[in-house]
Amino acid sequence: MPPPAKPNDFLAELSWRGLLAQTSEGLEARLRLGPISAYNGIDPTAVSLHVGHLVPITVLAHLQRTGAGSPVALVGGGTGMIGDPSGKSAERNLLDEGTLDANRAAIRSQMERLLDFTGSFAARLLDNREWLARYGLLEFLRDIGKHFTLGYMLDKESVQTRMAAGISFTEFSYMTLQAADFLHLYRDYGVEMQLGGTEQWGNMTAGLELIRRVVGRGEQDAPLAFALAHPLLLNPSGTKFGKTEAGSVWLSPERTSPYAFYQYWIGQDDRDVGAMLRMLTLLPADEIVEVEEQQRARPEARPAQRRLAFEMTSRVHGRDEAERQVRVAEAVFSDQPLRDPALLDVLFRELPNWEFSDEDLRLDAAGVGVASGLYPSRSEANRQLAQGAFWINEQRMGDGVGVPKPIDGRYLVLRAGKKRRVIGRRREG
Repeated sequence: MPPPAKPNDFLAELSWRGLLAQTSEGLEARLRLGPISAYNGIDPTAVSLHVGHLVPITVLAHLQRTGAGSPVALVGGGTGMIGDPSGKSAERNLLDEGTLDANRAAIRSQMERLLDFTGSFAARLLDNREWLARYGLLEFLRDIGKHFTLGYMLDKESVQTRMAAGISFTEFSYMTLQAADFLHLYRDYGVEMQLGGTEQWGNMTAGLELIRRVVGRGEQDAPLAFALAHPLLLNPSGTKFGKTEAGSVWLSPERTSPYAFYQYWIGQDDRDVGAMLRMLTLLPADEIVEVEEQQRARPEARPAQRRLAFEMTSRVHGRDEAERQVRVAEAVFSDQPLRDPALLDVLFRELPNWEFSDEDLRLDAAGVGVASGLYPSRSEANRQLAQGAFWINEQRMGDGVGVPKPIDGRYLVLRAGKKRRVIGRRREG
């Protein structure tokens, strides 16, 4: 598919990248009139964003980069205390104020790396607890609740999918709170558009309905507010993007190390990597097309995965970290022995690791393999030894082969098969 004819056209850019699923009435006409302010909400349910959040944040980034408008990242300090039923099969645990405060502060620092908070289309970061917390119950029911009929709310897919399993009044009311957000942002900040995933469409249109009822419509009955939905990015298994067997892949280096983050992208399936380059990176269209051509020509070299890993690591952790991870990956997966103490210092922090003592060095190879955590039991270690699939410092272990001396007196590199490694370092003291 060719790149968009107008690179600065926001909708064309999203369409080419596979980020445009649905828009509300009149959006294209509104964008022709000039820049627009748009928001996307993120509930602070954890102390870090995860890679699934990168899809909506990237849509906001394209709004900014194409000159179509200014992004607003809305942290749901208020709605995060309620829980959104959209896309959920069970009720979410409610968070206390202290946890929400810590989560919100961490998310703020991550957002500042992903969006530009300076310049003509500077991003803004807001928290809906600032206005939702001011509502009294009677005031909210009078000013917001009266505009929603029970039939209208029950008709929403996000509610219907939860009715059989059960949904509390707390979560049932979530769409009215999100609609109240949109109304407040429209009136107090001039925000005319809400962005979100397709599972959020019911909540977004509830906001449009509230604005229509409270504020009305514009000249020639034109709508005053708009919604844009992006597709959900799913794994080949159909699960939400960003989930692995070990859990979510986080943007925080304390929760997912830069090494694990880089390797997550390297490991993406050939079927998905082209879509991820388009949907998640900010690379120009012609560069993405070139990488896709390289991938078709030499899929075994994984050029698309390598470019994706570099771009995403650079975007989240900075270019210096991305370049460091390239060097680390080349060292880990090369055929050359790992013997550079400076590189082993880095790999010890990034790979599964183990600290050994002089007493551990007196163990046999199987004992070292178990002590390091590379193998769960001596029987498994002995089985790998018999198959010739266990190396220490790139020396194949076997019957009668002793554990080699540590590299630089400090390091043991244990390897099982071609990929699994544990870096051992002599315990100080």
